[in-house]
Amino acid sequence: MDTSIIFPHLHITLNNVEKGFHIGSFFIAFYGVIIAIGMLVGVSFILKEAKRVGFDEDGFLDICIITIIVGVIGARLYYVIFAWDYYKANPLSAFNIRQGGLAIYGGILAGIASVMVLCKLKKLKFLAVADVAIFGVIIGQICGRWGNFFNREAFGAYTDGPFAMLLPLNAIRSLDDTTAEMMEHITSINGVDFISVHPTFLYESLWNLGLLIFLLFLRKKKKFDGQIFILYLIIYGAGRFWIEGLRTDQLKLWATGLPVSQLLAGLLVVLGTALYVYFIKSGAEVSTVNHEGAKTEKIDQETEKEQEN
Repeated sequence: MDTSIIFPHLHITLNNVEKGFHIGSFFIAFYGVIIAIGMLVGVSFILKEAKRVGFDEDGFLDICIITIIVGVIGARLYYVIFAWDYYKANPLSAFNIRQGGLAIYGGILAGIASVMVLCKLKKLKFLAVADVAIFGVIIGQICGRWGNFFNREAFGAYTDGPFAMLLPLNAIRSLDDTTAEMMEHITSINGVDFISVHPTFLYESLWNLGLLIFLLFLRKKKKFDGQIFILYLIIYGAGRFWIEGLRTDQLKLWATGLPVSQLLAGLLVVLGTALYVYFIKSGAEVSTVNHEGAKTEKIDQETEKEQEN
C-alpha cells in the first residue's frame, strides 16, 4: 500500500503518511491519538474559560468528563444507526470503535443533552455553561478532522482545483467512497493509481479555526447568555452544509437517500437563526449570576470600569 498524499497544485508531496504506529504488537491509530489530543486541549481551554467567567473549575471538570463519555457514545450510536445496512449483518461490530465510525453530529447532540441534564442537576444556567463549553467542541473538531487525513477518509468528490488532493486508490478506507468521475480521472504516478479529491477534512478544519477566532473575539462582547453557543450552531451548520454536499461518504437518511448530516446542518442554521432573533428581540442579557453567587464577566467588567474611574 502506498502511503503518500499529494497536493499537486500546491507543490506538496507527503511521503510515508502512515495511519498509525506500533508499540510492540499493539497498533495505535493516529486518528485516536488526534482525537485524544483534541479532547485534552479542548478541556484545558474550557476550564480556563470557566474560571475567567466565574464558574467553579472542579464542577466544570465533572461536566467535561461526563459529557465526553456521553458524546463518544452518541457519536458512535449516530453512525451505527445511519449505517445500519453495514452493521445489521454483524451487530457486535458496532461496539468495535477501533474500526472507525464516529459521527460528530451524534457527539454534539448527545453532548448538548448531557450538559442540559447536568446543568439541571447542578442548578446552573445552561446557556451560560454552553457559551463556555462550546469552545472545547470547536477545538476538538479542528483537531479531529486531521484524523480523517491520516485515515484517507471523509474526502470530497473529484476536483482538479487548486486544493486538489491525490490519494492512493489502494489506501483509501473503501472503494464505496469513490465515484465514477474519480475513476475516470485516475492519475498514475510511479505505477500507483491516485484519485483526485476535495480535501474536505481541511475545509472543515479551517472553517472551524476561523469560527474559533471569531468567537474568541466576540466572547468579551457578548450581549446575552447563549450568544456564543447559538452563533456556533449557525456558522458551523452553514459550513457543514456546504462541505457535506461535497463528500462522497455521506450517511443517508435510511431509504430516502438524503444526506442526514447535511439536513441536520441546515436545520441547525434555521433553528439557530430563529433563536438568535428571538433573544435579540426579547432584550436578553448576560446573566448577573451564573450559579451560587458566582459573578459573570459582565459584573467583572463593571467593577473594572469603576476601579478605573
